[in-house]
Amino acid sequence: MNSDSPKEAKLITGKNGLTLTDGEIELTADFARLIPRIKKSNLEKELIVRAAKIKGIGRPLRIIDATAGLGEDSFLLAAAGNEVLMYEFDETVFALLEDALQRAGKNPELAGPASRIKAMNEDSIKAMTELPFVPDVIYLDPMFPERTKSALVRKKFQLIHSLEKPCENETELLGTAISAKPRKIVIKRPLKGEYLDGRRPDYSLKGKAIRFDVLLFPDNL
Repeated sequence: MNSDSPKEAKLITGKNGLTLTDGEIELTADFARLIPRIKKSNLEKELIVRAAKIKGIGRPLRIIDATAGLGEDSFLLAAAGNEVLMYEFDETVFALLEDALQRAGKNPELAGPASRIKAMNEDSIKAMTELPFVPDVIYLDPMFPERTKSALVRKKFQLIHSLEKPCENETELLGTAISAKPRKIVIKRPLKGEYLDGRRPDYSLKGKAIRFDVLLFPDNL
């Protein structure tokens, strides 16, 4: 057996909130660590915030996060003033996410963004066919292998992968997002990774390890 493979994981209530653990590694969703990043001077530099912007709309953007995970990217988007609807299919990951949002709502530095987020424990592919509104932006973050020299970070990534596998149906995910008629789709990818479902973006914003591919649909209203 691979010694790096996580043991069976379970949820416990720890001192810092709901925690997923295999007895050795612990994983807790916590938006408090984003406090430095959501300060205005820093938030405007965040690639995800820049990628989601749409000029000329005089209201908060309505954003769908179809692959929420632990929700950090969505929290940054909400901190920028947007309204975010997150979908997370796995019940355990959703429990961690929901717990983090509840704790954030009690923190004066985090309560504003938390109030602009709604999290749903649903299959986003099905949900996007039944939306009661037309989103401005749909955000897709199909998980990809974590490349890091840190054994701890790698093991935490394996821990969540034991519950939730990377997207296997890229065609259906992207096709459903397009059918929801957003003005923009933002896709998170490894810096040198292939395009999602082979679809070339209109442009990309690149960081040190990741990039955000942007598909534009200016005719969608």
